[in-house]
Amino acid sequence: MAVDISVPLQGRIALITGSTSGMGLETARVLARNGASIALHGLGEPAEIAAIAKEIGNFGVEARHFGHDLSVHDEAARLVPDVITAMGRVDILINNAGIQHVSDVQDFPDAEWHRLIAVNLTAAFVAIRAAWPGMRERRWGRIINTASTLAMTAEPRKAAYVSAKHGILGLTREVALEGAEPGITCNAICPGWVLTPLVRRQVEAKAATLGLSFDETARQHFLRDLPTKRFVETEEIAAAMLFLCSDAARSITGVALPVDGASIVV
Repeated sequence: MAVDISVPLQGRIALITGSTSGMGLETARVLARNGASIALHGLGEPAEIAAIAKEIGNFGVEARHFGHDLSVHDEAARLVPDVITAMGRVDILINNAGIQHVSDVQDFPDAEWHRLIAVNLTAAFVAIRAAWPGMRERRWGRIINTASTLAMTAEPRKAAYVSAKHGILGLTREVALEGAEPGITCNAICPGWVLTPLVRRQVEAKAATLGLSFDETARQHFLRDLPTKRFVETEEIAAAMLFLCSDAARSITGVALPVDGASIVV
């Protein structure tokens, strides 16, 4: 589905973590189409990443890739400074990178707990902290954190993910307060079931366990209670991100915006 929305972002520089696939990649496309230069971040084969950077550059903007491992604190802390060195500044920061591990609480490995908290929460904090001085000096900044509907509820066997996403909402609200006067907004997008590579792997794993097809598993176990009966599209997430980057959204801050097909109200 094509989302027709136009927001002038010429001259802005956006860092989007986790932007080599899924929601992050679609957001990179949409922001670039509207004039923002893009600092891509994420995993992938070198040839695939080069192709993505070329695609983004075809919108007439600068596009560079940064491969920092956000599970390693020192690398996560260097990401924004390295982007600033290479591209000049960060006007828009979208903390979108996320990972998942599913396990009962009693069996949840320490290493996976620390890895999920590092990528899903701590990396967002250190990126915000590093981007903050420049945004304050310019008195303009847009920070968007990808949370989840699980930032407002819970789901069995996802202790670390749910904890991190609840933490992201707290971080979002705190940063929104501190950024209000200097013109820095901070909001959270709370997607429902979006068919990203992360979610596709969850559906495939469930299908393998149940001996069902992908579509049957999706209908019976992921979309069953969703009023729209469909996955949210990455273009819909990107459109929400784009709006929150605009000057029209300058008084929208500290918000947890569900983009979920009403899943949290059923």
